[in-house]
Amino acid sequence: MSTRNIVLIVIGALILLLGGCGCSGYNGLVQKDQNVKGKWANVESDYQRRADLIPNLVNTVKGAANFEQETLTQVVEARAKATQTTVDVNNLSPEKIAEFQKAQGQLSGAIGRLLVTVEKYPELKATQAFINLQAQLEGTENRIKVSRNDFNTAVQDYNTGVRQFPMVLFSGIFGFKEKGFFAAEAGSEKAPAVDFNK
Repeated sequence: MSTRNIVLIVIGALILLLGGCGCSGYNGLVQKDQNVKGKWANVESDYQRRADLIPNLVNTVKGAANFEQETLTQVVEARAKATQTTVDVNNLSPEKIAEFQKAQGQLSGAIGRLLVTVEKYPELKATQAFINLQAQLEGTENRIKVSRNDFNTAVQDYNTGVRQFPMVLFSGIFGFKEKGFFAAEAGSEKAPAVDFNK
């Protein structure tokens, strides 16, 4: 066999090998990308459930005599901002995730202030409607945490696939870019101060 034929065989084998890796890797990344998108839909669904509970919570609290209107206004405004902040599932960049997380964090803070303020109103805390809404809200917060963790796990798997060799050679060509994670919010390592005497 001539040297030219050996070179052609080696080149042909390399092309087949790279082509096979490229096809297999591409299909794997498509599957991982779809998994991330599905997990993101679950995150959005759980945040929407929380947003849907808030008007009922606000209306229940409004019934309490002399309840601080400013606190209710802050919750309503934070809810409006959180529901307007959306992320395109095809652009789950770290910056977009952080923007979404910031809006949701502001809503979480407003709800937290509302629930602390409610402590001053024992008659409100004792109503069955408020007790039920508080339990639903707590359950929803737990769902959000689970959905965010599932999303982060899916993103980690996807990002690993994008960066592993040999896919790192093809991922940019195929349009696969790393996606963003949910991260702890700044200052979340400090326990919030709760003062019922204010």
